[in-house]
Amino acid sequence: MATKANLLIDQGTTFETTVTITDDDGGTVNLTGYTAAAQSRKHYTSNTAYNFTVSVNGALGQVLLSMSANTTMSMTAGRYVYDCELTETSTGKISRVLEGIVTVTPNITR
Repeated sequence: MATKANLLIDQGTTFETTVTITDDDGGTVNLTGYTAAAQSRKHYTSNTAYNFTVSVNGALGQVLLSMSANTTMSMTAGRYVYDCELTETSTGKISRVLEGIVTVTPNITR
């Protein structure tokens, strides 16, 4: 089951957040041997996706999501949905580990 984590992104800025993945008992999950991908869309059926750059710190059980200022500037202010999936490289098994709402706040300074 995916962890719910809502994100706040300031339009036109570099975004970065780190999430630690834990098991049902609150222990950190070892993510060694996993790769990750994450996208945000205006709604679940939208054809337009905004890709996060994702890196995994396996030993610490951390997933780092980031987006460039150019990418966040191209997003219209408002609400989006996102998720992050991990792929176990040895088996190809895919698991959703994060999901939630992204709120993009409007940029004033241009």
